[in-house]
Amino acid sequence: MTLQASVSMSWVNTVLAAAERAGVPRERLLAQAGIAPAELARERWPIDHITRLWRAAVHCTQDAGFGLKAGALVGPGSFNVVSYLLQSAPSLRGAISVVQQYQRLISDGGRFQMIAGARAGWVVYHPRQGALAFSPHQIEAVLAAVVAFSRWVTGQAVRPLQVQFSQPRVGPLAGYREAFACPVAFEQAFSGVLLDNALLDAPLPQADAQLARLHHQYAAQRLAVLHEGGALAQELRAWIAAALLGRVPTRAEAAQALGLSERTLARRMRAQRLSFSALLDAVRREAALQAVAERGRPLAEIGQALGYAEPSVFWRAFRRWTGQTPAQWRGAAVH
Repeated sequence: MTLQASVSMSWVNTVLAAAERAGVPRERLLAQAGIAPAELARERWPIDHITRLWRAAVHCTQDAGFGLKAGALVGPGSFNVVSYLLQSAPSLRGAISVVQQYQRLISDGGRFQMIAGARAGWVVYHPRQGALAFSPHQIEAVLAAVVAFSRWVTGQAVRPLQVQFSQPRVGPLAGYREAFACPVAFEQAFSGVLLDNALLDAPLPQADAQLARLHHQYAAQRLAVLHEGGALAQELRAWIAAALLGRVPTRAEAAQALGLSERTLARRMRAQRLSFSALLDAVRREAALQAVAERGRPLAEIGQALGYAEPSVFWRAFRRWTGQTPAQWRGAAVH
């Protein structure tokens, strides 16, 4: 089973901070995205959540260069535990290898690839979107973040040799010049940043092999926990989605479907800090948002299909998820 892509709250907070710098309060941004403020308490978001957040940020700021500016804000706080590994790495090339190894702790909504050359190397980004297509600003933010993180980890005013995007240009050229200080091309075979080998292989000022080993051990533990918890959560979410046909599936039924006793399933869920009711609520939310976006489908029918006995109960749940009624959210999604 393919795990649903997700993103850490440290990256979510980077987007929120960039919007706030542009004068958009997070409450307004979340409302525009159809995301309840309570979602900020989660450890990670489904990748479609942050895609909605990016779209809302661009809509609210009306800034064609928002992605570049958000990426330029990247610092140690954007990468949680991975930040310590980056700073103790022996070189920038080594730091990029760390990002590749522990990318999922930040976000598994994409992966990085290094293409080595005789004089320079490409850092290539391959996005992995969810049900929603990524905003082009998400891709621009990632490449701007690569340059920003290269600057803070080396302590130098890093200038790439070249930057290119697989997508068309979305903002004024001046914004790209300011972000990258190098030639930028669009509609290319891949999105990436070309860095000189001398820069990639120069020793980093804070390199510390002993600290790096300690940070690697901790990051590996975090990655193992994330994988185990993600696998069980994804399996449960998939079963709930299939069983959610006009009724409310139970944990006992889930245990039987997975070939476990209810007690064993409960123990595994406790160990991984999973809540069946929270998973059920999340599956209902995702299904509701997709269904409500379909203009021809009656709202009462959607609520009934999701196991809500009365339309008023579905209305209250939808308002809790998004801060809006289904009708209001449908209207906002269309415009």
